[in-house]
Amino acid sequence: MIRITSASVLAIAATLASPALAQEQAQAEDSGGIAQIVVTAQKRAENVQDVPIAISAFSAGALQERGVSDVAQLSNIAPNVTLDAGTPFSGSSAVLSAFIRGIGANDFAFNIDPGVGVYLDGVYLARSVGANQDLPDVERVEVLKGPQGTLFGRNTIGGAISIVTHTPGDTFALKGDVTTGSFKLINVRATADIPITDGLSSSVSVAVKNRDGYVKRIPFPGVTQFNNPPVTAYRAAGYNNIGYGTEGGDNTWNLRGKLNWDNGGRLRVMVSGDYSNIDQSQIANTLLKTVPFVFAGTYNCAIAGIASDPSCGAGPPALAYIPGIGGQNSIVDIPTLFGANVDADPNNNRVPYDDRFITNDIDTSYATGNNYSKLRSYGGAATVSFDLSDDIELKSITAYRELHWNSGMDLDGSPLNFLHTSFTMNQWQFSQELQLLGSAMDKKLNYVLGAYFFKEAGDLHDYVTFAEGLLQVDGPNDLATKNYAFFGQIDYRVSDLIGITVGGRYTRENKTFEGFQSDRNGLTYKILNQIGVPECASITPISDACRIAAGFPNAGQPLRYYVAGTQRKSFSDFSPKVGIQLHPKDDVMIYGSWSKGYKTGGWTTRLSNPLPYAPDFNEEKATTVELGVKSSLLDRHLQLNASVFSTKYKGIQLNFQQGVSPVIQNAGNATIKGFEVELEAAPGGGFTVTGSVGHLDATYDDVLPGAQVAPSSGVFGASGVVAGATLPKTPRWKFNISPRFKADLGSKGSITILADYTHTTSLKNDTEGYFLLTRGATDILNASVQYKAPENWSLTFGGTNLTDERYLVTGQAQFAGGQAYGTYSRPREWYARLGFEF
Repeated sequence: MIRITSASVLAIAATLASPALAQEQAQAEDSGGIAQIVVTAQKRAENVQDVPIAISAFSAGALQERGVSDVAQLSNIAPNVTLDAGTPFSGSSAVLSAFIRGIGANDFAFNIDPGVGVYLDGVYLARSVGANQDLPDVERVEVLKGPQGTLFGRNTIGGAISIVTHTPGDTFALKGDVTTGSFKLINVRATADIPITDGLSSSVSVAVKNRDGYVKRIPFPGVTQFNNPPVTAYRAAGYNNIGYGTEGGDNTWNLRGKLNWDNGGRLRVMVSGDYSNIDQSQIANTLLKTVPFVFAGTYNCAIAGIASDPSCGAGPPALAYIPGIGGQNSIVDIPTLFGANVDADPNNNRVPYDDRFITNDIDTSYATGNNYSKLRSYGGAATVSFDLSDDIELKSITAYRELHWNSGMDLDGSPLNFLHTSFTMNQWQFSQELQLLGSAMDKKLNYVLGAYFFKEAGDLHDYVTFAEGLLQVDGPNDLATKNYAFFGQIDYRVSDLIGITVGGRYTRENKTFEGFQSDRNGLTYKILNQIGVPECASITPISDACRIAAGFPNAGQPLRYYVAGTQRKSFSDFSPKVGIQLHPKDDVMIYGSWSKGYKTGGWTTRLSNPLPYAPDFNEEKATTVELGVKSSLLDRHLQLNASVFSTKYKGIQLNFQQGVSPVIQNAGNATIKGFEVELEAAPGGGFTVTGSVGHLDATYDDVLPGAQVAPSSGVFGASGVVAGATLPKTPRWKFNISPRFKADLGSKGSITILADYTHTTSLKNDTEGYFLLTRGATDILNASVQYKAPENWSLTFGGTNLTDERYLVTGQAQFAGGQAYGTYSRPREWYARLGFEF
């Protein structure tokens, strides 16, 4: 149990020089103090120090100085926040795994909603695919911590990340930069403000990024001596970048345009559009361990001609590999493998799958399969504001977005087709939000009332090849969501000392789903045929009697795991918030709040065995009590923000590895306690220092019987999922400190030197807490030196991960499939950036 007083929080803060709000590093010109930053966390523009929410807000200047170019890179400089570029087997660094205060989601599937909401100019991005946004033209990024259900809605149970892009100026301006660096990096960004007429201005932003990957694919010695079917022998979403090359590379470009109408009258209109194209190699993948269990053992015994052996896993290996279902429900089968390495023909020999494919270098791989991720996402929005009076504003935000994704990944780290995944996803969404913002009683009373409508639909198609086609998953799924909500919040300053906040949001949501996942190789029928089940004495074609004996639910569709028909679920929720603020002096606010949030439920879409029903999961909920302080001291030369909180987290949705299938289910309940301290100091003389400290104690209170995973030891040991175990992606401590020195050279410009150090304790990368996938404690050091000339250009030299700390960002223990694998962080890198501004 954590016992923390506000005095101890202040004491901790005073020992750190830290960035609770990583505000703009520039000092206020007049006094050398800390510059203010304006946020819209409560749907209206406010000084971040006046908002009774724990927020880390980062300006464009602060992001550039610290080398942050996408959302995931905020992770090191925001306390109690874990943001990773990529999830297990997603193949793309554009997929965001986001956790705030121990709550989030670590998957990309369409059926799984994020636990941290990402907003682009007020528009919710419903999918984790594409949520790791590049940040080429931002004004600021706001990270809101704790449930934000009242003003932001469902799926912000952990918090929200709000990206606010550049607003067009009313005079012509051009700014940008060109960056080169490690792995042949070329990154070009530019934003132009173009006035059109009085009251109408526009802006155009473009960014292009290209770099090689950091994991190199190398030939496996002697592989040409073995027979191996090509990747194209198996169904996949596509066949791209097959063979050798690198993994973890980038090739992206994005474009954004805005039109802004504001002539000083009552009506203001902002219209924006953006397009992003990502054509990259798969996220870097390293084979950690092979496992001689079900599939790997079966395959290895089969090629050796062993008909029955306990080491061969489940079922006789020779029988499992006999091909030939035939008929309209099958595809071309793999060749018979039994005895391939011991028959009279050396030309059909197969290489076994085992630890020989571990290269002992995390930056090399023997993989030869698909190696790509292609993502197109685009959208448009119109924000219309109209002043009904001097104190009342009506705002409308209308938006439409689409994404189209195709990704293919070789996960087995070998020239075999042992674990290959590929996906297509198509999604569209429409949202309409209305807000009534106003103030009364000489601005002592501020309020926001609103209504929200959201609709999305699309499909996700999974293709997975296991063990040279022993199991060939073909999984198209169709999903749709319709959501509406009504919300409101009132902030009333009772007196100079006391303020109160009361708010709530009612949400109603309807979801539909139909799953079509099947095994194109008909493994179940082959096994039943060979072990002598009478109904399956012949499987060419598959009789209805055999289908029933095998447990497949759909007549006429003997390979389909899912029951036919559209599944439907409805959810409703009321998320309230109550808060109180004390203002003992103008620059100090003490606040307390009680708030709720929820994350919607859905269905598990990944099956590898038939079921007579569509397995689903229910919503999860969080209730948080928080106490905090925000202060600007010493004439704004010292800024201290701190908060302590306790969250009751119920119905936790987690991915569990069941056989070869990652299955989402409700695990149980947890209590999360912790604190954050953020501080910025500007003592003068060009010197500033920022940093943060975050602490989390996040453990299960109880775990549902079907979700319990017992702790185990050994090579394949895990910390387990039991009462008292820690939650995934939740380090106990995170500490960041960033000293900055700016030397004014007068008419010759200025030099800025910045260092950024983050220490994070270890965390679990997966639900079960397998030790193979654990992320150890890390110490990350970045640094840069910038010369800014008086002629509006600058030159920056910097390095990231200077200590060359390598840790697992994500991974999976696919033991039934035969391996554990993961993605390591990027190595030490350098960069040089030329910036310009006119």
